[in-house]
Amino acid sequence: MHPDLTLHPEVAEALAAGQPVVALESTLIAHGLPKPLNVETARAAEAAVRAADAQPATIAVIGGRIRVGLDAAAIERLAEDPAVEKTSLADLGALIAGGGSGATTVAATMFCAHLAGIRVFATGGIGGVHRGAGASFDVSADLDALARFPVAVICSGAKAILDIGATLEVLETRGVPVIGLATDVFPAFWAADSGFPAPRRAATAREAAAFADAHWRLGLTSGLVIANPPPAAVALPPEVMEKAVAVALAEAEAVGVAGKRLTPWLLSRVAEITDGHSLAANTALIAANAGAGGEVAVAYAALAAGAGGSR
Repeated sequence: MHPDLTLHPEVAEALAAGQPVVALESTLIAHGLPKPLNVETARAAEAAVRAADAQPATIAVIGGRIRVGLDAAAIERLAEDPAVEKTSLADLGALIAGGGSGATTVAATMFCAHLAGIRVFATGGIGGVHRGAGASFDVSADLDALARFPVAVICSGAKAILDIGATLEVLETRGVPVIGLATDVFPAFWAADSGFPAPRRAATAREAAAFADAHWRLGLTSGLVIANPPPAAVALPPEVMEKAVAVALAEAEAVGVAGKRLTPWLLSRVAEITDGHSLAANTALIAANAGAGGEVAVAYAALAAGAGGSR
């Protein structure tokens, strides 16, 4: 085990026994959702993983240690402490060296999950190529993480504020499989249909796990995107979503919001524009993806066990 990792006892026990474990990110707790919805959603995601007979492992940096699996006190700290940083790959070393605390993004969570030996990670939506990236060069570290770390990411596609077509092109270039889970279209976070097809389709979580197993068995080292549409009852119509995103992006440019502040600012503004509908979709899809992640992890653990635990 890496010396900078601290595993929750339940996570350590599950990993040692070859049982299914699902990593969960912590940015939604500290920076992604308002109080008290942030803590409620984090707990709902963990409960959904457990309901699928897998072990949740919410990841964060606490006091200079990478914590894989958080107790209730740590989750509350992330929600309440304004000093908790939004932490991507470039921030991990400084936080650990300085004894700081941070909520991990998709990229950082993937890396920490990989260090711990966790193969499945569930989140809301991945980052990607921002609109206007040709001028701003604003491309999420999530895409590099997906190309580098062998972790299957169950998500509702890419965040709708992004250039989704360009994001899919970069994933293809970097050799990252993109698989629709029981869908032929790639979702756009709050909406089930981004307007782009899913390059591959897996009818079930077991089939998605088999895709991941074969990918890694061949010696390929990238992650995979397993795209799970948001629940139909809360998904936004694509035209409603796109109108809200366009307004929010224009406002962000007008007031100069950029960098790490941009995504949380846009998510908050879209929630206001849609009268909370995007927020309801956001919380529901996180729990749904956690449940699907649990199913994928259970299926993958069974495949690994059938290979004598060698994968």
